Amino acid sequence: MSGTFDGQSVIVTGVASGLGSALAREFAAEGALIIGCDVNDEAGAAVMEGIGIYRHTDVSKEAEVEALVDDAVERFGRLDVLVNNAAIQVEEELADTSEEQLDRVLAVNLKGPFFGCKHAIRVMRKAGGGSIVNISSVLALAGDPMLAAYGAAKGGVLALTKSAAVKYGREGIRCNAVCPGDIQTPLVEAYFAAAADPAALRAQAESEYPIGRIGQPREVARAVLFLASDAASFVTGEALVVDGGLLAECY
Repeated sequence: MSGTFDGQSVIVTGVASGLGSALAREFAAEGALIIGCDVNDEAGAAVMEGIGIYRHTDVSKEAEVEALVDDAVERFGRLDVLVNNAAIQVEEELADTSEEQLDRVLAVNLKGPFFGCKHAIRVMRKAGGGSIVNISSVLALAGDPMLAAYGAAKGGVLALTKSAAVKYGREGIRCNAVCPGDIQTPLVEAYFAAAADPAALRAQAESEYPIGRIGQPREVARAVLFLASDAASFVTGEALVVDGGLLAECY
């Protein structure tokens, strides 16, 4: 895929670590002009150094997302690709999840992609098209006893993806989602760390994957790049599961 995104304008949210960091690097390697955003400014700026532009953005605030999208258009003339990746999680069962915890997870994980889609579509339709990839999760398709709020938000991301795809396809805008399984990221590490025996939980999780391990951020990033590229020009409204066969075996 070398040079697939040469000269294209790309926004990736949540670049400070994990999948967002891998996404920024993979898009840069393919020639994209990238703006990466996060609320962790030190880490986010470090990731983007030498590969693109860093901008502080809290995706739960519409005005900041609108400004992020406008910045891309002002700098590069258009926005070709948006990846809504920024996310947080609360390791808590449903009955013990507070209203404040729920509100925060929904604000970042669902409102963030909603605002991203809204403002990307606003500029993409003027330019004749573009591609949006939303990062959902296998937990939009199956439950986890300790991630109820996270799963609820990611389920909403799938519905958002399909709505955008159906409404704006005739304007040249494609919208897809990627549903990763467990990936070696700080969010997954936090999930393991919350257990009474983190090592045992990790071993159990890995044993559930037909591939025999959890995934790496770059493996998900390459799937995102495919969906964002012209190679997927007839793909929209889809949820691409990248989970090492987890759901195929268990459900």
